[in-house]
Amino acid sequence: MLAKRIIPCLDIRDGQTVKGVNFLSLKTVGDPVELARSYSGQGADELVFLDISATIEGRKAFSGLVERIALNIDIPFTVGGGISTVEDASVLLRAGADKVSVNSAAVRNPELISEIASRFGSQCVVVAIDARNVGGTWRVTTHGGTRFSDRELFSWAEHAERLGAGEILFTSMDHDGTCGGYACEVYRKLSGQLGIPVIASGGAGNAGHIIDVLSPEGGCADAALAASIFHYGEVLIPDLKRQLADRGIPVRL
Repeated sequence: MLAKRIIPCLDIRDGQTVKGVNFLSLKTVGDPVELARSYSGQGADELVFLDISATIEGRKAFSGLVERIALNIDIPFTVGGGISTVEDASVLLRAGADKVSVNSAAVRNPELISEIASRFGSQCVVVAIDARNVGGTWRVTTHGGTRFSDRELFSWAEHAERLGAGEILFTSMDHDGTCGGYACEVYRKLSGQLGIPVIASGGAGNAGHIIDVLSPEGGCADAALAASIFHYGEVLIPDLKRQLADRGIPVRL
């Protein structure tokens, strides 16, 4: 079994790291460069930077901030927000990102996934999916969760894989920021039907939640992304990794 990854997430708005509940009631939690440096030093496996208002505001992600973060860390770094063309992806990769995350633009234009994969390789393409459970169907949303699309989570994830996605980052909007745990049954189903890694996002409130979503008896996810518990120091990455290792879940110590 490949090592499971622990990935802190920096949700960025107006150049600052923020966190909310269900994508709402955002509060500033710190400087993104300082947080990134701290997580890299703690032993995080990767870092995700999401410019959460770029698409809503009709602009591109802050490439200057991406460059500053990249200069301060030595771990893989994924950037998303406002990426709608291959050139947008190219700018961020040149600024220091190792991967780009596409979401709303890919729902609108799925060929964007294959275009970026063809140019830079599937390993550079993370397809982020935000969805809500509506009457038993996981409906995909766009524009920071403010608009419903006509796509369904599982079929969209499979389509994205066929187009060249290297990873799927799924966020349950029903769980995001609630600290009540991940939607483990959904990650288990995604992991079973896809041949690419699945990153779990939305709902981490303690180390036990991360253990659950990464364990073979739980969510079977390949990586766990979290924000609040790391930002507020409720869970320290070295301690979390030791707990995972003690449970027999492979991690890089």
